[in-house]
Amino acid sequence: MKTGWLIIAVGLMLLSCMQKNNNATEDRTTFMGKTGEIKLIVLAPGHFHANLFQKSAIPQVSDSVFVYATTKNVGLKQYLSAIASFNQRNEDPTNWQTVVYTGDDFLDKMVTGKKGNVVVLAGNNKEKTGYILSAVDAGLNVLSDKPMAINREDFLLLEEAYANAEAQNVLLYDMMTERYDMLNIIEKELVNDHDLFGELQPGTPEDPAVYMESVHHFYKEVSGTPLTRPAWYYDVEQQGEGIADVTTHLIDLLFWKYFPGQSIDYTRDIGNISSTHWPTEITLAQFTKSTGETVFPDYLQKYLNNSILKVYANGTVHFDVKNRNVGLKVIWNYQAPEGSGDTFISVVKGTKAILKTIQNKEQNFAKQLYAQKSEGLDENEFSDNLQKAIEKIQTTYPFMSASPTSTKGEYLINIPVENREGHESHFKYVAESFFNFLVSRDMPAWEKTNTLAKYYITTKAVEVATDW
Repeated sequence: MKTGWLIIAVGLMLLSCMQKNNNATEDRTTFMGKTGEIKLIVLAPGHFHANLFQKSAIPQVSDSVFVYATTKNVGLKQYLSAIASFNQRNEDPTNWQTVVYTGDDFLDKMVTGKKGNVVVLAGNNKEKTGYILSAVDAGLNVLSDKPMAINREDFLLLEEAYANAEAQNVLLYDMMTERYDMLNIIEKELVNDHDLFGELQPGTPEDPAVYMESVHHFYKEVSGTPLTRPAWYYDVEQQGEGIADVTTHLIDLLFWKYFPGQSIDYTRDIGNISSTHWPTEITLAQFTKSTGETVFPDYLQKYLNNSILKVYANGTVHFDVKNRNVGLKVIWNYQAPEGSGDTFISVVKGTKAILKTIQNKEQNFAKQLYAQKSEGLDENEFSDNLQKAIEKIQTTYPFMSASPTSTKGEYLINIPVENREGHESHFKYVAESFFNFLVSRDMPAWEKTNTLAKYYITTKAVEVATDW
């Protein structure tokens, strides 16, 4: 593709009008909730998350989307293919008119052109924080996929970006999709029912009050088709270590569920960060199967040992937040055993109840939520408190219920599969929340402080990690 503009679909006439209209660069900090007033800029797409905001139309979002990337951006083709599929599907097709600029000066063109007012970032993480800062300094709002920072230098840039966003009167927001998972919503309700849960225990580093373990796989097949990873996905300097990536969701849920509405200040509320990391060993054959590349690129050569690629995708993180001890573990294996998949476990300990989320073979790899009475609590009292909590939640979510398991004092929190939307649907809710903040200008202060606290923890963990 030659350097320059490529017009996709039928947006040429509309674009011409916009270019002639001096109001195309109108005040980007004022939003009224009007149809089409959100004009998206997709910058350097490299992950399929970049297109998920466009899977369905949102009235507030203009059909014209401006895309900027290098001519060598391997994610651009995937992005455009996805958008085309949304436009061409039989049921509820979209009408995106994509205007693409490719060239080595794509960032400068984006900054100086200011064709839109909301920048969407989802791709290679090495340059992402710098892109965030450039967009904010240009007076553009930013909606970024995680992670927003993968090392100490990035964290300092992110702090600067948040400060500059405030000065520019624009918003910067992290795509925390897990908040919209129904199981997480229900757990948040339960853990904040004092009669049922009590108080979050302090825990210890050896036996934390909150423990989460997430297991993922590099090679996956979706509907029989391999999920192709970009080669840079295996470079921790571009993708980030596991403890800088997956943990972003885990820590966000930690703050959001167990410290709701509270601002977490990393300078005073976070302490005792320790971490470990260790590599997943990848053969060339496995790398080729996952990426389609027949050789390891030059930037991966330094991670090779006897022709085996060592990817530091695994790790543990321990810290305390407001004097509550937390433990996290992230594992990336190459491929799941036949008939299995990703797994997850979460245990949160209250003075009256313990809430557990389990995703494994026994749960048919679907997350299930359990409530168990804490030691020393009367079982009848616990049962009564749980029933009251369930009845309260049912006024909003009537489909959920609780039933005893074979373990004494333990209950399964039933959340029917049909009431659980998939991961991809959560992106629309993130976008709608962000766009509402653009209109109302009332984004809670904790969104900023807690995001910075999260990335302080993850980047510090990378900095201090020791080999397993």
